[in-house]
Amino acid sequence: FDSLPPARYKETMSSILVWMQQSETKLSMPQVVAEYEIMEQRLRELKGLQISLQEQQKGLNYLSTTVEDMSRKAPAEVSQRYRTEIEMILGRWKKLSTQLVDHCQKTEDLMTKLQRFQNDTKTLKKWMAEVDVFLKEEWPALGDSEALEKQLDQC
Repeated sequence: FDSLPPARYKETMSSILVWMQQSETKLSMPQVVAEYEIMEQRLRELKGLQISLQEQQKGLNYLSTTVEDMSRKAPAEVSQRYRTEIEMILGRWKKLSTQLVDHCQKTEDLMTKLQRFQNDTKTLKKWMAEVDVFLKEEWPALGDSEALEKQLDQC
């Protein structure tokens, strides 16, 4: 019986696997969205996921420690099975952690680019409206060289 994991081990393993599956699903969502507010919401979700990852770390540490303890007491084949299981979980955990950091960074970068693009678009639309007004202005009479010169400068 010493080589069997405690009930807490199975509960912790189950909750971490569920959490990892949910997190992987969230990370599989597309990152690029054309609306800044949606990207802000996405970034908040990712940052919340990072906090949750840190909270789940205690459970992962418990699983690793428990596997080490069981390995000393269990037969080799049982020990190997649990070691393989925890190595798979640790690999998945590391990949998830890396993806989370990458997604946060990319989302922040994309938000900066989108904000810049929206500002440039606003400036361009304002300029186009001013040009439109200018083009619809009445042209000065041919003999009014001062007005023609002023309009030439505006062009």
